Amino acid sequence: MVVINNYEEFESHLGKDMGLSQWHKIEQSQINLFADATLDHQWIHTQPERAEVESPFKKTIAHGYLTLSLIPYLWKQIVNIQNLKMEINYGIEKLRFAQAVTVDSEVRLKVSLASIANLRGVTKANISLTLEIKDEKKPAFTGEVVFLYHFI
Repeated sequence: MVVINNYEEFESHLGKDMGLSQWHKIEQSQINLFADATLDHQWIHTQPERAEVESPFKKTIAHGYLTLSLIPYLWKQIVNIQNLKMEINYGIEKLRFAQAVTVDSEVRLKVSLASIANLRGVTKANISLTLEIKDEKKPAFTGEVVFLYHFI
């Protein structure tokens, strides 16, 4: 795990791979809870029997936004940022969904630091990321997330 205590330590990772998270299994129960939270109960996510017959994937798939919502959880497995007053999810850029994540698949996050800026004492970090799917050539998605860090 990469430990970052301040802007200078963060900046030293510019353009470098920062690591990989652990594998996370996407189970039907997680998909169903996400459907409940977002009110998105489309059958391709929540009806395994129907998906087996009608879906091109032959099983249910995770919501694209469910896979995105895993970013903070998986990111914190890779990087431990210390000495913070606050951190803010600021944006998502260049996002492309490349492949559906079927139920019971395992995913992990691969990240590098694409850019970093000191905005009057606030660190703006663009993190390039890929959500890999175990045993698949194509990732679930690629893109950049933007975080704002207020160091102490």
